[in-house]
Amino acid sequence: MKSNKPSVQLSNVNKEWEKIFLGEISEIKTGPFGSALHAKDYVVSGTPIITTEHFKTGELPLYKAELPQVSNEDYKRLKSYRLKHGDLVFSRVGSVDINALVTEAQSGWLFSGRVLRVRPIKNVDGSYLHYLLDTTLVKNDILSRAVGQTMPSINTEILKNTLIHSSTDVREQKKIGLFFKNLDDTISLHQQELDTLKQTKQGFLQKMFPKNGETAPKIRFEGHNNEWILRELKDVATFINGRAYKQTELLESGKYKVLRVGNFYTNNSWYYSDLELDEKYYADFGDLLYTWSASFGPHIWKGDKVIYHYHIWKVDLKDGYDKNFIVQLFEYDKAKIMSDKNGSTMVHITKKGMEEKKIYIPSYNEQVKIGEFFKQLDEVIELKEQELEALKQTKKGFLQKMFV
Repeated sequence: MKSNKPSVQLSNVNKEWEKIFLGEISEIKTGPFGSALHAKDYVVSGTPIITTEHFKTGELPLYKAELPQVSNEDYKRLKSYRLKHGDLVFSRVGSVDINALVTEAQSGWLFSGRVLRVRPIKNVDGSYLHYLLDTTLVKNDILSRAVGQTMPSINTEILKNTLIHSSTDVREQKKIGLFFKNLDDTISLHQQELDTLKQTKQGFLQKMFPKNGETAPKIRFEGHNNEWILRELKDVATFINGRAYKQTELLESGKYKVLRVGNFYTNNSWYYSDLELDEKYYADFGDLLYTWSASFGPHIWKGDKVIYHYHIWKVDLKDGYDKNFIVQLFEYDKAKIMSDKNGSTMVHITKKGMEEKKIYIPSYNEQVKIGEFFKQLDEVIELKEQELEALKQTKKGFLQKMFV
């Protein structure tokens, strides 16, 4: 028989946890419908209002400058829609399984007509409830009862009828809430450090590669003063397209993994192949690859031998060019492309366009020094990413063990 207590507890409280509907321990309210606010109602300086755009990470913006704001007249008119410290808010559409906790800094802000507010009552700690509703079991339950698949939506009744296992002891609740808050603070600190490292790298890329119209960078290693030489990328490397696969050729298991663009970013699922191909269609550990469809950019492959997909180029460098340097040159080029998009979400890169791209290249010795510098910086960034991921997995594990 399953216990009504979690496997890990922070206190000697020996009470059983109880099954209860969320609507029994909280007041759930939808934002203003009859007086819905539109873009024309927003002002430059006023009271912030939370909208559906702010439910992607479970953390609300800290500063009102990041939010649309309403006038004093609207604020008075919508006083029943003011948030309090300890309230929880959900998006009614989209990321409906993510709740955000309202902090002291956000107390008094309003919530829009597409937001649901959950206000804990009956001796329930808001921080504790925030983490309870963040457990996989509860999130999956809310999603399973949401209306619509491509754009799920929820309402007050769906939240009210969310069945949860909850501690009945407020002291235990507060300890659990504080434990996870401290863990979240640690995660946020690591995220800030990671962001700083990435910004530092971007700063060095801007200063250690020549800007448009220049033939040398601002920052040089001692003893290297020569101007860089203009080259076309086709003179630096050969770009080899991967193999295009029919869906029927992608297997659930097989001799080789098939590396697709998504596997570099968010997709952890793999297809396989038993095909024996020309050696150029395989990528081995240490090969330089470039994803050119959807998400784009350079990568050093760090896995076992794979067959790489059509939307990936293998970059076969010619003699006299350092791989670590070329990776960073591609990173610098990517940053320039992203800054020139003018708001567009799509980037179109062709093989011919890459081959004909003109770039400045230093001597081989300077390439090696620049490549090694950024390689070490990338290793620090990668270590910080691993530490951050380990903390997130630790939190995930505790969420499973400290709630029923």
